[in-house]
Amino acid sequence: MRNSEEIWTLVDQHREAFEGLSDRVFDTPEVNFHEYRSVAEHTAMLREQGFRVTENVAGMPTAVMGEAGDEGPVIAILGEYDALPGLVQQAGLASHTPLPGDGAGHGCGHNLLGAGAMLAATAVKDWLAANGIKGRVRYYGCPAEEGGSGKAFMTRAGAFADVDIAITWHPMPFPGVNPAKSLANVMVDYSFAGRASHAAATPHLGRSALDAVELMNVGVNYMREHMPSNARIHYAMLDGGGVAPNVVQASAKVRYMIRGETSPDVRALAARVRKIAEGAALMTETTVTVQPVAGMSDLIGNRPLEEAMHANFMRLGVPEWDADDRKFAEDIRATLNPEDIAAHYKHVGQKLRTDEPLPEVIIPLDQKGEVMMGSTDVGDVSWVVPLVQADGATIAIGSPFHSWQFTAQGKSAHAKKGMVHVAKVMAATALDALQNPDLIAAAKAELVARTGGQAYVCPIPDEVMPPCPPRP
Repeated sequence: MRNSEEIWTLVDQHREAFEGLSDRVFDTPEVNFHEYRSVAEHTAMLREQGFRVTENVAGMPTAVMGEAGDEGPVIAILGEYDALPGLVQQAGLASHTPLPGDGAGHGCGHNLLGAGAMLAATAVKDWLAANGIKGRVRYYGCPAEEGGSGKAFMTRAGAFADVDIAITWHPMPFPGVNPAKSLANVMVDYSFAGRASHAAATPHLGRSALDAVELMNVGVNYMREHMPSNARIHYAMLDGGGVAPNVVQASAKVRYMIRGETSPDVRALAARVRKIAEGAALMTETTVTVQPVAGMSDLIGNRPLEEAMHANFMRLGVPEWDADDRKFAEDIRATLNPEDIAAHYKHVGQKLRTDEPLPEVIIPLDQKGEVMMGSTDVGDVSWVVPLVQADGATIAIGSPFHSWQFTAQGKSAHAKKGMVHVAKVMAATALDALQNPDLIAAAKAELVARTGGQAYVCPIPDEVMPPCPPRP
């Protein structure tokens, strides 16, 4: 029996248990650094499967690591389980059907991501034991990818220092190797302090922190014309100073996310944004406090690992969809704009099809699609460990990320098929590395070549700690 077929069988043997894990995490969605129930489910599953468990990785109570095997190379498979705020949605319905409240929802599929990654790690664990192969496989449960930079904190703490190869995946519309391109970013809070006063009787005695925030936003908007075209700057108002318009607002806070092609690019942009904030404070006679919150590095690709993963995708083929899978996917697509569907095809460099609710091809390794303009803390791991990332086909083509449509598919049969499918690819790629020292050596040489030997610099200052709330 080919090793790939053997590992695929081991994945199938565990699929029901891990589909259940995915469903349980879906049903208890938690936003970044609050994933206490999710990490408890993952920790319990690691112990049930016989992994040696390390909790509180990098000092974060919602980070966990499970290891199996001894000696030999260390293969890490990375998972996530955080949800997004405001995306609570009834699963399995192709209509916007929020559940009561304004809670979180798995609008990026991280319930599948974590379960699928651990499924792959479990199959590799079983294969190592059955074949008497020296090697170690680790599952890393990583919190707070959605804006919290959990893996950046873990990388800064040295959690991946002795790992030889890292493998991960993300739910997507098409199966294939993820193009290794993402933007670095930093997230920074700007808190303005002024002086309260009666807005009608003594407005001249007040100094408005809200005015400072608004002037800062205007300044940043003027800066957009004069920054690199692939940079991105976004903001969210955290504190507008209160709800009384007859009070001059003495405090206000705005959060900015600043993205650029590389971490040095981001640092340069952040310095300019800081000057704008200081200028806004000067104009309003307020003071500003600048507090970094999080940050992510750009993603470093690894051609030897990408070629190995692509070969496993081609060997396995696409998931086997049935009529029910296609029907639900088509129902989801009926809620989308044509632009949503076209955007997914454009992203992967494929010709638009209107008769394909679920993918029927593996995306070519050298796809000529659009560059992904988002960010991921997977990038931080890729600076210290050779890393490869798969795309798993779990959503109807065109489903927007961070949307109710994405959340609605989180427990669907086609999503679970895509999860199991990509677990087989990841597990087979791990076997390639375990059995071929030359692949590991080539991957490490590739990392050195792509970084120019430059050491990893965490985008989060050393004094900034993960904002982990108390355990409930």
